[in-house]
Formats: sequence, C-alpha cells, structure tokens
Amino acid sequence: MPRKNSVRHFEENLNELDSIVAQLESNQLPLEEALKAFEKGVKISQDCQSVLTQAEQKVQILLDKQDGEHLEPFDPESAS
Repeated sequence: MPRKNSVRHFEENLNELDSIVAQLESNQLPLEEALKAFEKGVKISQDCQSVLTQAEQKVQILLDKQDGEHLEPFDPESAS
C-alpha cells in the first residue's frame, strides 16, 4: 500500500475509533451491539498500533543512518 494511502487509512481508523469510543461512552448501545463495537475498536486499535510500530522502526533506521551522528531516540518517560 502506498504511503499516502497508509496515512489516510490510519487517520480514517483513528476517526472511526474515536466514533466507537463516543458510542460506547454514551451508554446508548444495547449490550450485544456494545460488545461488537468494542471488538471492532480493539481490531482498529491493533491495526493503528501496527502502523505506528512500523513508522517508529523507519524513524529509528533513519536516525541510525545519520552521517556519523547518532541521535538518541525520544523517551517520553525521561522528558517529564
């Protein structure tokens, strides 16, 4: 899948996940529909995580290929 389509797909998945969360938080869905929505949300979340992991790996490869310079990867826990 080309990169632009992958990014668009990722953004669409995030929007759909946001919608699912809003539906679940509204407490308006019957239990069976809520379970189906939750299951779909988990699948979308896993797909998004996969895309993010791939992007992180690409960034790390680019950082490692710097001409003699090695930038440290961002660690959100040490940035606090």
